[in-house]
Amino acid sequence: MKKVGIIGGSGYTGGELIRLLLQHPALELEFVYSTTRPGKALTQAHPDLLGSTTLQFTDQVNLEIDVVYLCLGHGNSVTFLKEYTFSEQTLIVDLGNDFRLKQDANFDGRTFVYGLPELQREVIEKANTIANPGCFATALQLALLPLAKTESLKSDVHVHATTGSTGAGVGLSPTSHFSWRNNNFSWYKPFTHQHLGEIHQSLEQLHSTPKIHFLPHRGDFTRGIFATVYTEYNGSLAQAQSLYQNFYNTHPFTHVSDEEISLKSVINSNNCFLHLHKHENLLLITSILDNLIKGAAGQALQNTNLIMGWEENLGLQLKASTF
Repeated sequence: MKKVGIIGGSGYTGGELIRLLLQHPALELEFVYSTTRPGKALTQAHPDLLGSTTLQFTDQVNLEIDVVYLCLGHGNSVTFLKEYTFSEQTLIVDLGNDFRLKQDANFDGRTFVYGLPELQREVIEKANTIANPGCFATALQLALLPLAKTESLKSDVHVHATTGSTGAGVGLSPTSHFSWRNNNFSWYKPFTHQHLGEIHQSLEQLHSTPKIHFLPHRGDFTRGIFATVYTEYNGSLAQAQSLYQNFYNTHPFTHVSDEEISLKSVINSNNCFLHLHKHENLLLITSILDNLIKGAAGQALQNTNLIMGWEENLGLQLKASTF
């Protein structure tokens, strides 16, 4: 058993990570660090864990831990790691955005590897520091990687993607209150979302540099991302389906559906489902995933499994609840 710790476990992502770790057969959760809740039960922040754990939050950090997950607000991981230096043997997985871009990847003698297994599984397997991808970035990259790999992205890409309220974090804001969000719909950060940087970086790695017009939306549901992506494509629908099936054939969590897909099919799972549709010269790719699991905590464990040499789906064989 590898002993693990979580830094900042009171938010939505931290709660999902705790839940998954408690069920993982090869990982043992030793501590959950919090400066605001030391001594309080994890179940006070995450009542869904009642009966699953008696652990309490702590303000003490074991620097010799086998694996540490940073579930801090964006920009706070660097600050934390400047104060706490973990053992060279400790695997560090950052779920924030501090180290995702190449210009930010080097820190204190370590190089953070971008943790999208469908892009660079072999590189991840040799890493000891991981920059976990963003949720929107995961959904959109998985929609585009096969086209980029085969140099089929030759024109602008247009994206409309809607996320649930948990994507905004546990802290309250005017647009996350129930009375505002319920029965409501809006866009935000049009064409300037922070995940565009890591998306472009990955596509450039595959020698593809399309212009991406990304319009994110707030949905009136709690979790999940539903993204529609379209671009010009010269091949047939059958050719595109074969291309995507072949690309993801060895990846256990990304699946191409011949039938139309809906968001509930992936909620509470580590899956990303894709569906292709051709209209005239446009290829429409629909990409859906759970922003808290495949878009965050589940992918962090998927990367951990790869680095430890375990089965990639260990502890992540989760089924969605469609009804």
